[in-house]
Amino acid sequence: MTELSEKAEEILESLWISSHEDKVKNISLGNLKIADDESIEQLVTAGYISVTGEYVTLTRQGNPVASGVVRRHRLAERLLIDVLGTGDSLSEEKACKFEHLLDHGLDESICCLLGHPKICPHGKPIPSGECCRQEQKETKRLISALSQLNNGQEGKVAYLHAPEADKLQKLMAMGILPGAPINLIQTFPSYVFQVHETQFAVDKEIADAIYVRLTEEKTDPQTTNEPSPEKNERSRRQPRFFSLKRS
Repeated sequence: MTELSEKAEEILESLWISSHEDKVKNISLGNLKIADDESIEQLVTAGYISVTGEYVTLTRQGNPVASGVVRRHRLAERLLIDVLGTGDSLSEEKACKFEHLLDHGLDESICCLLGHPKICPHGKPIPSGECCRQEQKETKRLISALSQLNNGQEGKVAYLHAPEADKLQKLMAMGILPGAPINLIQTFPSYVFQVHETQFAVDKEIADAIYVRLTEEKTDPQTTNEPSPEKNERSRRQPRFFSLKRS
């Protein structure tokens, strides 16, 4: 793979977003405000773009390279906000710099670490990588979908990814928000978890939409003879019980 300058990678990123997400069919060089002759020449020589008159397009060879640039940028945003705790206002600027530091392959490790996130903090889809397709589990995850946790694991809600807006709004209205403490109680026949003082029972579709930043590992209560004092305290609270199962 040809080593590209940061400016060249930014051009690829802009082209990919314009063509794949904004659905722009004819992208002119004039619209690429970040373009310069040297970077354009580098991309043409590498075979990643073609220029016809004033219009520029990604080639078949350049498309996956551009997708990889977008992927690294959005994974960098997730890492900065969800793991390193940077503010959203700083994530874009820092991610632009950080994405160029991610070697090919390192982004796969970060993706596994984050639990293969589907969207960036701004709601844009993160292009999938080989690790997403193979669901590699070699790297210990810091962030994982609720549906992939074991009984007793807990942490804080990292973000929500519900394809249907009404489900997302319902979750948020009930206090299932980023930063809220969450504990998984059971996985069958429903996913039962506790947020603050309230327990919820949901199906897998909803459990897939809740991403949790894990704290310490917890032992599966099914393999523990005596419940912990913390678990006993939760039982005494007798929290209200909601069901979000699909009808």
